[in-house]
Amino acid sequence: MDLVNHLNDRLLFAVPKKGRLHQACLDLLTGSDIQFHRHNRLDIALVKNLPIALVFLPAADIPTFVGEGRVDLGITGRDQVREHEAVVPPSDTTGVDEIMDLEFGRCKLQVQVPEKGDITRPEELIGKNVVTSFTNLSQAYFRELELVHTDKTLVNGNAKAGLRTHIKYVGGSVEAACALGVADGIVDLVESGETMRAAGLMAISTVVESTAVLIKSKHPSNPQLIDLIASRIRGVITAQKYVLCTYNVHRDKLDQATKITPGKRAPTINSLEEPGWVAVQSMVEKKKLAETMDTLESVGAQDILVTKLENTRTTA
Repeated sequence: MDLVNHLNDRLLFAVPKKGRLHQACLDLLTGSDIQFHRHNRLDIALVKNLPIALVFLPAADIPTFVGEGRVDLGITGRDQVREHEAVVPPSDTTGVDEIMDLEFGRCKLQVQVPEKGDITRPEELIGKNVVTSFTNLSQAYFRELELVHTDKTLVNGNAKAGLRTHIKYVGGSVEAACALGVADGIVDLVESGETMRAAGLMAISTVVESTAVLIKSKHPSNPQLIDLIASRIRGVITAQKYVLCTYNVHRDKLDQATKITPGKRAPTINSLEEPGWVAVQSMVEKKKLAETMDTLESVGAQDILVTKLENTRTTA
């Protein structure tokens, strides 16, 4: 049986084939026990333990494929979803539904200009050349600026009445456009900001803040399977954010201790053989772990242990 016939019975799940989200998506699939083997040069992989086929696509194309119902489910950046929706607004039958924020791939789509230039505000780019790979979002952003500032703003002594910002598409190396004289400013993604600063640029405005998101079609082929996948992915994300903290504390200090570690719902408390003492288990955010342990120790908690979580099923 050929691959096309195999796909007819499977939920299609699009993931980025390369780029900044690719490896994090693969790690998420592994943590969710979605087992597959991707053959070299093939952009489709059949999942071994679930009726799913993974489709590896450019992140920028995933909102289109999901929005048109070509695939059921996808992972991409919120910036890419917004870029798609800027030209194809969602309707009852097309577009995508966001299932959850995956909390990785955090970045900002920002307006940037040369640090040593005269431009310090985005409205000063009205009527000038702006280069980006996010043309739809950039056009929408500057059209709004133009509506607000037309006939009202003087920039460098020039009236902006009737001027339109010239948005040019560049697929890569957007940050080089100003240095090469192609643009007066750019709209590009910023993660750490190192590339921006190395190119002699500074951010003057944010168009969109983005993270990776799980999206689905308006009419998925198998809603129950999508719910299962979403539950598994949510469990992995929770496990990445929390650890299980276990400690012993005297009952006299229990109220103080449990205020420090309230857990997702409530801490688990068990009596110890030693009179007056209890053992407490509670989920604690990783980013607050050191501070939490210090505070627990200060109120008399002892034998504080931390266990890494591999996976979870918890309520929001």
